[in-house]
Amino acid sequence: MSIRKPGWPTSWPGSPSIRPTGSTNSCRGIGDRVQRREVRGVIVAAIAAVFTIGYVANMLGEDEDWLYELSIDMFQEDGCLRVYGIGEDGVTAFTRDGIECLQQIIANERAARRAPPQVQPTE
Repeated sequence: MSIRKPGWPTSWPGSPSIRPTGSTNSCRGIGDRVQRREVRGVIVAAIAAVFTIGYVANMLGEDEDWLYELSIDMFQEDGCLRVYGIGEDGVTAFTRDGIECLQQIIANERAARRAPPQVQPTE
């Protein structure tokens, strides 16, 4: 007897259904403040805005090159994206979740004493 439910993966007929849980990243989300939409039975967060790495570096008072080094190990699921324009190689950008994830990485680096000194944000 199969307990299959449409859109839910199962490994064998009759095995319990395993509901998809979304991202496996270690950064916590922002909860219900995100607009969500359903795509083929899976609920995903709608990205309303992205912020360039230069903007985020200025906002957080951190060195842009250091943030770039930290972002290399981040994935799309962590809120780190590449944005491309005409004649550009692309620029690193972050969603709101990505900024929160980056702040957690920065806190971890500071706790381990591996962070450079903060810089003054420009207006």
